[in-house]
Amino acid sequence: MRAIWTEQRKYEIWLEIEVLACEAMARLGVIPAEDAKTIREKARFQLAEIEEIERRTHHDVIAFLENVASYVGPAARWMHQGMTSSDVLDTTLAVQMAEASDILLKDLRELLDVVARRAREFQKTPMIGRSHGIHAEPITFGLKLALMHDEFRRSLDRLEGIQSRIRVGKLSGAVGTHAHLHPKVEEEVCEHLGLKAATLSTQVVQRDRHAEFQTTLALIASSVDRWATEFRHLQRTEVLEVEEYFSAGQKGSSAMPHKRNPITGEKLSGLARLVRSNAIAALENVPLWHERDISHSSVERVIMPDSTILLNYMLVTLRKLVDRLLVYPENMERNLGLTKGLYFSQSVLLELTRRGLERRAAYEAVQRAAMKTWQGDISLQANLAAEPDVATVLTRDEIDRLCSLEIHFQHVEETFRRLGL
Repeated sequence: MRAIWTEQRKYEIWLEIEVLACEAMARLGVIPAEDAKTIREKARFQLAEIEEIERRTHHDVIAFLENVASYVGPAARWMHQGMTSSDVLDTTLAVQMAEASDILLKDLRELLDVVARRAREFQKTPMIGRSHGIHAEPITFGLKLALMHDEFRRSLDRLEGIQSRIRVGKLSGAVGTHAHLHPKVEEEVCEHLGLKAATLSTQVVQRDRHAEFQTTLALIASSVDRWATEFRHLQRTEVLEVEEYFSAGQKGSSAMPHKRNPITGEKLSGLARLVRSNAIAALENVPLWHERDISHSSVERVIMPDSTILLNYMLVTLRKLVDRLLVYPENMERNLGLTKGLYFSQSVLLELTRRGLERRAAYEAVQRAAMKTWQGDISLQANLAAEPDVATVLTRDEIDRLCSLEIHFQHVEETFRRLGL
């Protein structure tokens, strides 16, 4: 990913744009075909020489063109004909964003493969579901991972969708009117680069495209953060249902030798904040003055490489985290037992209403039994059997049958089928 954003790669794309434009102009009869051939054969650049020229000119595109002309000779007079700097810059940025998104799409597909495998592995492993951080009703760890898979599949869809809107270049001149360069040149150059020519542009491609790309990256980063946070919570000592892999020789604390900290998840959550903040900067780039100002340029030189490189790292790191995640079904079972069956309360409530009890009365009867369970050592089943409004409707055997994990997991396989897992 880093290679996409190097000066070397940037100038390679600049050079190809300039050469392609000359070849297109030659086909239109605008410049001599022999000169276009010479440009293709001789055009090259040297980074150090461009830097030296830029120290004098304080203009990167002019420095680049001077350097290339020194190798091409007289035919270089046709280079940059009818073009402005942003024709090169924005078209190059489109190529770089497309190349970067290709890598990110590959990262997402590899992450999805690992998550799907582990979801199937723990499809029927019971654990407690939590709402507000409090025990709610049973789920399976496989369902939790299936939810993760579904979320990142949406990330994949979003990134695939934005690709067509960022693969857009322009060679339309100083204010986008094609005053000095035929639109066919723009179309040919963009086609050769795997881009579409902008339907209409000013001096720049409009920045709503780039903002959408950055906000898509921020959404994906937030999903990484969401699941890193989930695993961090599940690793807490008093929960310990999963744990990040802890390698031999690894240290958790400079002061406390016993520590095994979720440092990978914490790192991912921190990096997500950077990607989200870059999206805000991209949104600020949308309102430029008239046909263009330069306020967006310095921002994009930072946020484009940073966000794509960071997200590349985050997706690869999350994939490794999930792949090597230590899962403790025995602790999930232990935690399921902490509330003495309280999570079966809804099953009993619904059965009471099905048997004809008014919902408020049924709710209050089950809640009374539940509060006794919270405060004592007796199971919910026993307290329900001792509750008169319940006992007159349900036998103890019926209560026990209602307090069953099978009720909660009867549709798990169907859910996996619906998700294609």
